[in-house]
Amino acid sequence: MDQPKSAHSRTVGEVLAELDTTPEGLSGEEAQRRLGSAGPNRLPDARRENLLRRILKHFDDILIYILLVAVVVTALLGEWVDSGVILGVVVIIAAIGFIQEGKAESALEGIRAMLTPEAQARRDGHWATIDAQDLVPGDVVRLRSGDRVPADLRVIDATNLSIEESALTGESMPTDKGPDPAEEDAGLGDRPSMAFSSSLVTSGRGVGVVTGTGVHTEIGRISTLTSEVQTLATPLTRSMNRFGKQLSVAIGVLAGVVFLIGVLVHGDPAPDMLIAAISLAVAAVPEGLPAVLTITFAIGAQRMARRKAITRRLDAVETLGSITVICSDKTGTLTRNEMTVRSVQTTRGRYDVTGTGYAPEGEVQHEGQPVPDDRHDLVAVLEAMAVANDSEVFLDGDRWVLNGAPTEGALQTLALKSGFDASGYSRRAEVPFESEHKLMATLASGPGSGSVVLVKGAPDHLLDRCDTELSEDGQEHPLDRAWWEERIAEMTSGGSRVLAAARRDAADDDDSLALEDLDGGLVLLGVVGIVDPPRPEAVEAIAACHRAGITVKMITGDHPSTALAIAREMGIVDDSVGQDAAVTGRQLEAASDEELATLARDHHVFARTSPEHKLRLVTALQAAGQVVAMTGDGVNDAPALKRADVGVAMGVKGTEATKEAAEIVLADDNFVTIERAVEEGRTIYDNLRKSILFILPTNAAQALVIVAAVLLAFTLPLTPTQILWINMVTAVTLALTLAFEKAEPGIMERPPRDPDTPILDAYSVGRIAFVALLIAGATITAFRFVHAGTGDLEVARTVAVSTLALTQVCYLFNSRYLVAASYLPSRLVGNPVVWWGVGAMIALQLGLVYLPFMNTLFRTAPLTPQQWVLPVLAGLAVFVLVEVEKAVFRQVQRTRERRAGP
Repeated sequence: MDQPKSAHSRTVGEVLAELDTTPEGLSGEEAQRRLGSAGPNRLPDARRENLLRRILKHFDDILIYILLVAVVVTALLGEWVDSGVILGVVVIIAAIGFIQEGKAESALEGIRAMLTPEAQARRDGHWATIDAQDLVPGDVVRLRSGDRVPADLRVIDATNLSIEESALTGESMPTDKGPDPAEEDAGLGDRPSMAFSSSLVTSGRGVGVVTGTGVHTEIGRISTLTSEVQTLATPLTRSMNRFGKQLSVAIGVLAGVVFLIGVLVHGDPAPDMLIAAISLAVAAVPEGLPAVLTITFAIGAQRMARRKAITRRLDAVETLGSITVICSDKTGTLTRNEMTVRSVQTTRGRYDVTGTGYAPEGEVQHEGQPVPDDRHDLVAVLEAMAVANDSEVFLDGDRWVLNGAPTEGALQTLALKSGFDASGYSRRAEVPFESEHKLMATLASGPGSGSVVLVKGAPDHLLDRCDTELSEDGQEHPLDRAWWEERIAEMTSGGSRVLAAARRDAADDDDSLALEDLDGGLVLLGVVGIVDPPRPEAVEAIAACHRAGITVKMITGDHPSTALAIAREMGIVDDSVGQDAAVTGRQLEAASDEELATLARDHHVFARTSPEHKLRLVTALQAAGQVVAMTGDGVNDAPALKRADVGVAMGVKGTEATKEAAEIVLADDNFVTIERAVEEGRTIYDNLRKSILFILPTNAAQALVIVAAVLLAFTLPLTPTQILWINMVTAVTLALTLAFEKAEPGIMERPPRDPDTPILDAYSVGRIAFVALLIAGATITAFRFVHAGTGDLEVARTVAVSTLALTQVCYLFNSRYLVAASYLPSRLVGNPVVWWGVGAMIALQLGLVYLPFMNTLFRTAPLTPQQWVLPVLAGLAVFVLVEVEKAVFRQVQRTRERRAGP
């Protein structure tokens, strides 16, 4: 059966009629019939790729295709060792990608885990406990405090019913529920007539009729959104894909040219030229690069984990360094999600309260000074707020926790900060809080005093019941309602939720209390302002993001005034430049795509948003070329988290669905960790670029060696397996050491990297060409010299391989600083891993030269000490010449800057 349209805006009778049911519920037979048509109340299982497909997709890369062609051709030519080694390299590359693969679709599992397993439903005129999966539209369900709502319900009866919906709406406070219809265009957080699946009943009891089950619930809609969201390739992935395609075309053309020149110009045998072409292809393909990228990401992920940022998808580590916009949820992300009294207002003046959260750390101040104990006006407010209160705040281990409603917990913490002890009061009667009258009252007797009625509640409801106010002199005076309404408006405009306190004396023999007893004669004591306070450390983190050229936007389900007040306090908006308005979900709903793009660009606070609004905002920002990080902790954040370039979930207070949709999980729920993660991401990108600029000159040099051998008609100085040795063993061993380099100075003072910027700029290409010419020239010279002197091809090739290896060692110290000047000692310290890498590479190279089985596998031969002189001299020459090139480049830059002027 279809869910009725706009159930929240219809009367109870209209909804029951639409669903063809009554307050007595359904019969068992009718429920079974509806279950057959509506289906079970659960979310569908996610479709997952099978194991074979997951494995094969890691071979779907154009550079891998080139290597696979080399495997086939060498096998057809009978070069089984070469074919086996190349195939082994391909398998290793694919295995690394498969092992590191994330679980992108697990967000649906997290959402399914939030659904309640059982429900209290009225069937055949009796209440029964049934499996929540068997609920159908038209079922009548009973809710009690502590229950998780099993389906979307239209409330038909409620007594003090309050439901916590922050995971769905972003609203930090529980919402009072009742049967009265809401406005037709009311947002999700403004529908008190509805109870949504997976939300939690915090107090009271109620009855509702099921209007939606499974995918037809709000949480089901979010699940569908999450499954349909298309994720984007990361900036680095896009750059590497472009680079791979360009490189593959160049390799194919060059290999074909080499083959044709050898056969047609020099008359070489076709099989020999095929080996030469394969050697060229193997030389030009940076086989070690995927391994270097993946392992560098993994190393970066470990470093981020030590800074409380856990990485679920490795390439997100680098993407963080490109972030231009952070879209942050408010509740629990920028704020603590722990209600705190910020101010107290009496006729004597305003009191400010320091400290945040439920921990009683802080004090009450008046005009910046601690308040003395004799402030009778403040004590009167504290008495009402702490005694007419059903919550408690207590120390659990090393953390203060709340048992009860968040608002009441904030009031109990205020009492603890002020030293007020409510334990000596004896409660004799009470009027419990209900949404209809929005107040709570107790009849109590205190230590050394008579009986008193203490009341707290919504200011407008208490003002109607008060005749007098407690004045500065401790006496009662006529109520100045206009003055109090001004003070309340000031507190509300600052983002506070306001509660009022009142009292009246009672006779000692009174033992009952009714709502009618509160219709007049109350004395207004004061009002308190309660907020969900910003995390203090997040304010500085936002400032650091701004210095790094990153815009921070708040996207929340909370009220516009509250969101804007928090945004001002945190420095997200600046009224001096006209950022003085919050955009609401209704405005986003009505906006065209063009209008949405303008709103997303010009505004930084978005309130009363739904999951679709958040997803649409992220998509609009990405369409404008922004690289977006989305943070959040509720189920309603999951679709936008998945769509964002980097989804960041809160690890402590975040739902499992949110964590599974995100790429990064913050172990400490601290916004400042995001800023640190961005810094780490920028460092990782810098180090990746150093690794790429270190590896590619070697590939280019080997390709030049092969091309030169064919063009000049001399014996190939390197075999395919020897090339793979250099590319996969020595290059990777040395390149990985650059992943441990520290952040460059001022890394968080520069603007974000343009995601469309190619990974190799003009200077980088020039550096690669220059170094490749040096290494290729040194390798060819060493090979020709030794081959002419000894006549031993294997010895000459071994010297050529060793020359490549040692020039790489020396070029590694050039690569630690791409352009910047540094003294030689600074290049030898600061990163001990460099020396571990150099030691490992030398040990491996010595094994290649002197171990018999390595001589057989790679067609090498032992060298004499004199034969090592050429490789060592070649390495030193490369180091010196690259430093000269860098010095020339720096001088050219300074000259251009002087000519450009200030």
